[in-house]
Amino acid sequence: MTARTSLTIVLAAGEGTRMRSRMPKVLHPVAGQSLLAHVLAAAPKGEGSALAVVIGPDHQAVADEVRRMRPDAETFVQQDRLGTAHAVLAARQAIARGADDLLIAFGDTPLISAATFERLRAPLQDGAALAVLGFRAADPTGYGRLLIDGDQLVAIREHADASPEERAVTLCNAGVMAFDGRRALEIVEKIGNANRKNEYYLTDAVAVVRELGLKAIVIETGEDEVRGINTKAQLAETEQAMQTRLRQAALDAGVTLIAPETVYLAADTSFGSDVTIEPFVVIGPGVSIADGAVIHAFSHIVQASIGKNASVGPYARLRPGTSLGEGAKIGNFVETKAAVLEAGVKVNHLSYIGDTQIGAGANIGAGTITCNYDGFDKHKTTIGAGAFVGSNSSLVAPVKIGAGAFIGSGSVITQDIPDDALALERSQQTVREGWATHFRETKSRNRKPKAG
Repeated sequence: MTARTSLTIVLAAGEGTRMRSRMPKVLHPVAGQSLLAHVLAAAPKGEGSALAVVIGPDHQAVADEVRRMRPDAETFVQQDRLGTAHAVLAARQAIARGADDLLIAFGDTPLISAATFERLRAPLQDGAALAVLGFRAADPTGYGRLLIDGDQLVAIREHADASPEERAVTLCNAGVMAFDGRRALEIVEKIGNANRKNEYYLTDAVAVVRELGLKAIVIETGEDEVRGINTKAQLAETEQAMQTRLRQAALDAGVTLIAPETVYLAADTSFGSDVTIEPFVVIGPGVSIADGAVIHAFSHIVQASIGKNASVGPYARLRPGTSLGEGAKIGNFVETKAAVLEAGVKVNHLSYIGDTQIGAGANIGAGTITCNYDGFDKHKTTIGAGAFVGSNSSLVAPVKIGAGAFIGSGSVITQDIPDDALALERSQQTVREGWATHFRETKSRNRKPKAG
């Protein structure tokens, strides 16, 4: 298949009114990525593979998502919604360039795989003009039926128009199609709108193909892979199916999931070897977990890098920008954000570490807070290698704690501490004075002149 060129058109113009949301349907998330992102990731890519996405008017957010996921893709706008064939022709300019294979997919089918797209293309190389993706439905009610004679597809019959015998057929239309690219424009342009809604339906391509004396066939796949999403209930069902797939892939890769059914994974989660995930862990997008790391129960991790043999949790929250070095330990009820913890750092209990760089082997005591926000701006805390910060300390950024420094319990640090220095607990009066001075200076620095 690699020698053949392809154009994939993803139809993503629907409003999704049944989702009861102002967000375009294809931007709703499954496993931490939009529905559309999953489809774009599965579509053919690389040399000889073109991609076009048809969006609705005023859907700039959808266009932005396309550009984020596949910068190589073109976007076309379907100004009037007059059916699926009409939507395909919105990308007429791309079709006219004449790829060998034309694939039509939908932006709300996130479970479709790259392998299925390749299987759908295979019959085109053998002379078929059209390949339609089908599935065996447990309950076919409401689906269009694929009617076959021998090895050829003769019609797609909508449920409302089907005879009792045809309704007994369980082979249903998934909507995804592959055309011989040399004939695709001719076929789609011949589709008419002689129906109750006066719309142009892609399913009528089968009749056109047969009128032209060409061959249409069916490729089957599982029902889960092609489930479309029109409601929040269907979105939840698809999430469940995706999580089952991701958990199984993790188990197959050697990840230990103590209670798989309780773990939430993102589509882009990456694992090293001998990783262990305890129950009730939520892993959002952008997370990598290296060899030997353990994620303890009830932890929540998003956009973070977990180093080799690191330990996280239980009840830890790692927010975007967190990076843990080899053997680092994040313990109970610890929250991190934009924090780099080098090898062997320990933050064991009840702490907030934000906008912080911590050198190797440092120890952060229970209840420590890096006070990174002064009411106007975020500031950075730097803690040197081997430093020891006692329990209940407040480090008021911007501040630097030197390598090997020792901070006594209950300290409020508003000034840089040199390497190997000893900072003891301050009296309450000193603490109040220090905070008052810091706030006055900050407020003065950030005060804006009043208009007029």
